[in-house]
Amino acid sequence: MTNPRVSRAVENIELSAIKEMSMRSARVEGAASLAWGLPSFRTPQHIRRAVAERLEADLEIGKYALPDGLPALREAAAKTHLAKTGVEVDPDRSVMITAGNTQGMNALLHVLLDPGDEVILTDPGFASHMQQVRLCGGETVFWGMDESKGWSLDVEALPDLVSDKTKALILVSPSNPTGTIFSEAELRRIGQIAVDHDFLILVDDPYSHFLYENRPRYFNLASVPALRDHLVYLFTFSKAYAMSGWRLAYMILPEGLKQAVLKVHDATIICTPRISQVAGLAALTEEPVHLEAFETILGQRRSLICERLDAVPELFSYIKPEGAYYVFPKLLMAHSDSRDFSIRLLEDARVTVTPGRAFGPAGEHHVRMAYCVAEDVINSAFDRIEAHFRR
Repeated sequence: MTNPRVSRAVENIELSAIKEMSMRSARVEGAASLAWGLPSFRTPQHIRRAVAERLEADLEIGKYALPDGLPALREAAAKTHLAKTGVEVDPDRSVMITAGNTQGMNALLHVLLDPGDEVILTDPGFASHMQQVRLCGGETVFWGMDESKGWSLDVEALPDLVSDKTKALILVSPSNPTGTIFSEAELRRIGQIAVDHDFLILVDDPYSHFLYENRPRYFNLASVPALRDHLVYLFTFSKAYAMSGWRLAYMILPEGLKQAVLKVHDATIICTPRISQVAGLAALTEEPVHLEAFETILGQRRSLICERLDAVPELFSYIKPEGAYYVFPKLLMAHSDSRDFSIRLLEDARVTVTPGRAFGPAGEHHVRMAYCVAEDVINSAFDRIEAHFRR
């Protein structure tokens, strides 16, 4: 029933199924949850130590920061971006510090979209991007990925999706939920289409440190200088630095957009918490010695979850993820839809997954399983799945 106190924009979106299932899971004692992409790792010691020291020594640490972020962190982000991409950016004109990529993307979409404007999203794609576009009054245009070809993109189909209302295309590589790494040739062609049709590419990057044996295939589209005015790059500390609760990210954007994004950022959050920015400065200026261990452990968990899926071929079919830390199996057993399946699996077997329909129309009849959790959680989940369906 419609609540007259709630705006149509909010009525027209749903709570992310990732969060819905995680909240349901929290009410089921002992549930084995593969729903939320929440790394099991602790924030690395060098970051925790730096924050502890600054808590005692920095008299400003409990105060507001400048709306676009601490100057030292913006400079560190610019240096990191140069090292990653070879592209030099001005920390004052092109760098924003945000409270995570979700908040950064939300501010950006508020700047870009008028009611009825369109954003192209891969299908499947990240559930929260769909919510954000709709919340801003925009329309989602789904660009289908081909499961039969390893969740690949048909790049030559992209121009047909572009209209005079197209403002942006959002890309995540490696992809959430499929783990697909888009090739350099595909990405360069997408960039050329964006220039030809004058829309922005919004690169949301949580997972580029988790590429396993596919690292040579990874290409960062932000490294193409010709796309400087047609691309926004958003990097979050949540995954690579195990800082999901710190809510911290940085955004590299065309100079002409920063002031507009600042207006939305100031009106909604004022600034990213200073203490989180202090943590981010330590993350970017000290050697990230933890990254190799993180990727190794996640690679082992990827192997484990694939082994467990291989053991139940009558229940699921899947494509091995190339990066990130999700697998997106297709449901082969009798079921009505992915949401009903996911709720019943939680209630009957105490296993939590995310329904695939949350990630776009192509996601229906799939579920997303996160393997960033501890190995005993993966094993418990599949022990229960096997016992439930073979009963």
